[in-house]
Order: sequence, then C-alpha cells, then structure tokens
Amino acid sequence: MTHPHSSTLHSFILMKYLVPLLVLSVRALVAACDGAPRISLSNDSAQHTGSIGAAYVMTNMPIGNYLVSATIGTDGKLALYEATYTGGKGAHGLPAPPGLDPLFSQGSIGVSRAQRYVATVNAGSNTVTVLAIDPFKPGRLDMIGQPVWSGGEFPMSVAINEAGTRVCVVNGGKVNGVSCYNFDARKGLTPIKNSIRSLGLNQTTPATGPPNTTSHIIFSADEKQLIVSVKAAKLVVWDVNADGSLSKNFINLGGGVTPFGLTYIPGRDALFVADPGVGYDIFDLAAADPANAGVSVAVPGQLANCWSVYSRQSGNFYLLDPALSRLTEVSVCGSSLNSTTVQTYNLGTDGPLDSTVATVGKNDFIYTLAANASSITVLSVNGPGMAQVSQRLDIAGPASAANLPLNSTNLQGMAAFIEKWY
Repeated sequence: MTHPHSSTLHSFILMKYLVPLLVLSVRALVAACDGAPRISLSNDSAQHTGSIGAAYVMTNMPIGNYLVSATIGTDGKLALYEATYTGGKGAHGLPAPPGLDPLFSQGSIGVSRAQRYVATVNAGSNTVTVLAIDPFKPGRLDMIGQPVWSGGEFPMSVAINEAGTRVCVVNGGKVNGVSCYNFDARKGLTPIKNSIRSLGLNQTTPATGPPNTTSHIIFSADEKQLIVSVKAAKLVVWDVNADGSLSKNFINLGGGVTPFGLTYIPGRDALFVADPGVGYDIFDLAAADPANAGVSVAVPGQLANCWSVYSRQSGNFYLLDPALSRLTEVSVCGSSLNSTTVQTYNLGTDGPLDSTVATVGKNDFIYTLAANASSITVLSVNGPGMAQVSQRLDIAGPASAANLPLNSTNLQGMAAFIEKWY
C-alpha cells in the first residue's frame, strides 16, 4: 500500500536533500604497491600521540573507495589521519541527479572492538572488505585477505556480532538479500554455507530509492536473529543457527512508514527506528501480532529523520535529519515504550547523515558525518538535553591538498573504535 506521504517525501529528497551541493574534482590515485595504498591527510604526527581510538568514514567514490580515518583524543576530539584504499569501488543510488546519502543506508561501515577490525561495503564492486586496526596506531588500517563477494548487488550495510567472529551484509540492488561470513584474523572473510537469503524486492542496480530500499542490518541482542529494515513499512527477520547459517524463510514485522536506522532499546526486546516518513517508530520484537509490531510517532516538521543512535550518558536516542540539518533527542520509557521529544539541535548547514556514539571519559561523543560540508561534526553529551557541538573537522580541504578523490554526494558511513584498555 502506498503511504500518503511517500510521494511528498520522495519529491522533497529529489529537490532538496538529493541535490548535489559540492564536487571536488581531483585526479584519481593509482595503486602502485602491494596491499592497501594509503594517502596521508595529516602533517602533524604529534596531534595523534596518545590517541585512544579512531573514527572512520568512506569516500564511496566509483573510481575507488577509501576509508578516511581520524584519531580520537582523550578529550573526544578528532584529528584527521589518513585514507586507506578498500580494494573496491563505491556507487550512488538512483535516480539522478546524485545527492546526499548515496546508499540510502545506515551501518555501511562496522567496527569490531573485540577483533580490532573495520568492515565496509564496496557498493560499486558488490564486495565487502575487512581491514585490521593497527595495534599502535588506531588510525592506520591494513587490509585482511581480499574483498569478498557480497552475495548480491549494491551492498549497503554490515552487521558484526559482539565477538567479531561473524559479519553479515545486506544487498539492496537487483539481486537483493543478505549473506554472512566467518571472520579470520589472517584470511579475512569466509562465506557461511546456507547464509545467502533473498529479500525478493523489485529493485535495480544501483538501487532506486529511497522508498522501497533496504536500510540497515543488525543482529538481535542475543544474536539469534538477523534484522533488516526495509523502507516499505516493515522489518525482515531471519533466525540465526548455531553454525551461522540462516533460516530458509524470513518473517515480516509490519509497522512504520519507511523504517530506516535501527537502534536497540536497552532492557527491552524492542527497537527505536528512525523513519523519514513520519519521524520514528517503536518496534516491539516480541509483539503478539507481527503484522502490527511497529508503532509510529510523528516528529512535527521533520523531513528526513533517517539515522538513529543511542547515548548511555543521557539515556536518550538521537535522530538525524539532513534536510533540516537537525538533531532530535528522544526519551523512551523502557517499561511502557512510551516516548517524548526532549530537545532539538540546529546543526547549521551540516546535512548530517550516518552517526555513531563513543564513550570517552565521563562523556559520550556523537560523531556525525556532515556530508553537506564534507566534514565530521562532534557533539559532546554529558546528560539529557545537553548535547553541544564541540568540533567540526574538515575533510574536503585536506583531501584536496592530498589529491584524494572526494565528492560530498558520495560520502557515507560512520563508525568509531575505542581501545579496550581505555
């Protein structure tokens, strides 16, 4: 059934949110050595001394995908470090002209703290790459093995289990669905038998959206299920067997309008889901009626609430709206699943997309891809209703100076790693 707001949402994204705003035309770097080539983005090694982790974003360029890393200091702030080639190519969803949010997804980059690696999709190559995090320099990455086939076309999002031993990916192109892999620190990813499962969506390669595209893939809290959001009023769920294989069939959890970013609600078998068609949804994974598992909550005036994250420090959830450059803080009661808006924050002209949260000291920090500005915005959170911008880190300038191919409309993903000893 077509939702009454879907055409309005689509038109807005085409006219405003998916309009190219900045293109940096620079020459492509050709790999001339073994392994993953690196491009330095820093002239000051001292600013990386004592770093406790790193944040990662991908260029997602069709001529070659790079992971850009920035080290995290003890104050939670970032220092741009370098860019590492993923061995694959990026891609941009349809229709033209290209605009922000090229993969229509959350979670295109994942991090395993347990195994010290980063996993990323290469949407233009239909592959997934894993890169080891250097034990002494968290901003430095080294490819493990070679990129592996994603099991379909136009991979959009990855999920990593807590132990870091398994990685799953959702493909959103003409050949869409999920596939899973075992992780080995020397070999990289090895496909798990009986884990390629189809979604059966009527799609194209690259995917055409945002409506009717996949968005985000995650493991359930007990890791016995694999969950994918589909921007067609549903979540799709497979059972995960002990050997990592998946159930032959999935179940649909109905609800919402265009479910996007998935975030677990602590203490409940439920999800807080960003939904640009209405605001956000609360999905009860234990609902007696799977067809009505999701309940939508309107956020007045929102236009594209697509990404969601959670802060333990504030106990609240945060929605990112790139169309309004706005962050909305929401409180959810764990016992009743009732929710309320706590605060809204104007982020200027950021065009915020993918985000992640890391705890540094007594504060949480929200690292947000400010795609419209080709930068990363850092927000400090030390309590409910108290998020504030503490830094804006430019990527465009250093990338141009280093001849790193970059285009604001292709930037995607955001993940952070904090050292286990910290």
